[in-house]
Amino acid sequence: MKKTIRDFDFNDKTALVRVDFNVPLKDGVVTGDDRIIKAIPTIDYLIDNGAKVVLMSHLGRPKGEYKEDLSLEPVAKRASELLKKDVKFLPSKEVVDDEVVNQVKKLEKGQVALLENLRFVKGEEKNDKDFAKKLASLGDIFVNDAFGTAHRAHASNVGVTEFLPSCVGLLVEKEIKYFEDALKNPEKPFAAILGGSKVSDKIGVIENLLEKVDVLVIVGAMANTFLKSKGLEVGKSLVEDDKLDLAREIMTKAAKNHVEIILPRDVIVAPELSDDAKGTLKDVENVGQDDMILDIGRESLKDIERSLAKAKTVVLNGPCGVFEIEEFSHGTVALAKILAKLDATVIVGGGDSVAAVEKAGVADKLTHISTGGGASLEMLEGKKLPGIEAVEEA
Repeated sequence: MKKTIRDFDFNDKTALVRVDFNVPLKDGVVTGDDRIIKAIPTIDYLIDNGAKVVLMSHLGRPKGEYKEDLSLEPVAKRASELLKKDVKFLPSKEVVDDEVVNQVKKLEKGQVALLENLRFVKGEEKNDKDFAKKLASLGDIFVNDAFGTAHRAHASNVGVTEFLPSCVGLLVEKEIKYFEDALKNPEKPFAAILGGSKVSDKIGVIENLLEKVDVLVIVGAMANTFLKSKGLEVGKSLVEDDKLDLAREIMTKAAKNHVEIILPRDVIVAPELSDDAKGTLKDVENVGQDDMILDIGRESLKDIERSLAKAKTVVLNGPCGVFEIEEFSHGTVALAKILAKLDATVIVGGGDSVAAVEKAGVADKLTHISTGGGASLEMLEGKKLPGIEAVEEA
């Protein structure tokens, strides 16, 4: 059990808070503010408890160099609007310099500041001790509320814990709770739905979940590898030929563990992947050499719906097809709607899965939408995340 913000007295203290404000920008304007919104409960808690708040985040991949188009200044403006409170932006190509230190010292209780993009400094991603010490000099207590970077050992989430008392924020606390509950003590039956492009990306997840789930649904391009391993034609579809033996081993292990594996029974195919390609519904036995599998079909969705009917815990990680293209989004959207109707705890992994349930318009009907793609994947693998491990135990 990690310490949380409720374990500290923040009155007249400076809270150094790692947030995940890695948001999309276009022409210097924030175009998607969900990550900022999800950080607000922690920021509000700190303000309400008399803290001075210094926020820090990365944005994009500047690779240790200052890049004006990746400055967090527009993010500070949007955060000010959402918080209904001025978020003072502290610009510095070095992130921490004498002027930044002076500005932080001038902060009063309830005021909020945002540092420049952490990744403008090479030491951030290298977990450089000197850079971590500079960051830590700005605060009295460190709060990690950035689940999206918790699987990385960086100066701003691991290094700073050597110099400051530490805890997790409300968002990270929630992420830990849902993933740990699902993996350590799930209400049964427990089902996992894994999609996306490659089996190789999710070998660890599959192997970990095979010891825990009752049902494993495999969709997306990774299902093609399983179909081909069973001797079925997959045409020009994305497939990992070097993972066919692995797919067979997984299915054998699932049978031994009494885990039901659901693979697509029908699919949507097209001659090529393009924005204007037209899909054709085919049974998996009828896929031709010139076909490309790009989504799952109606019968596959019925199979999934039946297999999930009694589930009490469901984890989703990955889409059913190329959902970014309207023609091949039906399976992913329909699956999200199936999940929204379940009387179950439904946890959605980050990245494409989040975009998919938002596209389906059901995000508010699901139990927990994770804010971290890579971090949620590593949690599902059973790995320990450096950014969480570094925080003090309660």
